[in-house]
This record gives sequence, structure tokens and C-alpha cells, in this order.
Amino acid sequence: DGSGLPAGAFQLKHDGGGPGFIGAAPPAGHGAHRYIITVHALDVEKLDIPEDASNAFFGFNRHGHTLGRATMTVYGIVEN
Repeated sequence: DGSGLPAGAFQLKHDGGGPGFIGAAPPAGHGAHRYIITVHALDVEKLDIPEDASNAFFGFNRHGHTLGRATMTVYGIVEN
């Protein structure tokens, strides 16, 4: 619900239309799935975007301020 975010922080809507993380839902018994997590270092403390911005708008505005990024790929198996 975003209640643990620092002051001034907010969540953009996910592809389902609501705020927060909805997670992946691969079918049971489907085997290994990969999850890619990326963290960006920016040259500004805050991006000046509205709370109802799309992820595409966020990405466009983030791109010009990115100093670096780190990506981690993890694998998960759904057994049931």
C-alpha cells in the first residue's frame, strides 16, 4: 500500500492499473521463471513527474538522469 515509503515518495500504477507490485503468477508446475530486478542511480534526488504518470513517462524522464544501473536476474520455480 506504500505506507512504508519515505516522505514524498509514491508508487506508479502497474500494468493491472493499480499501485504497488502485483508479482508474477506463472502456472503451477510450469518450471523455472526468471525475474529481472534493476536499480537505477540518478543524478537528481527526485524526478518531477505527477503521481498519475505512466511507466513509459517515468522511463523517459529517468533516462536522461541515469548515472548507472545494476541488474540482477533471479530464478524461481513454481511447484504447486
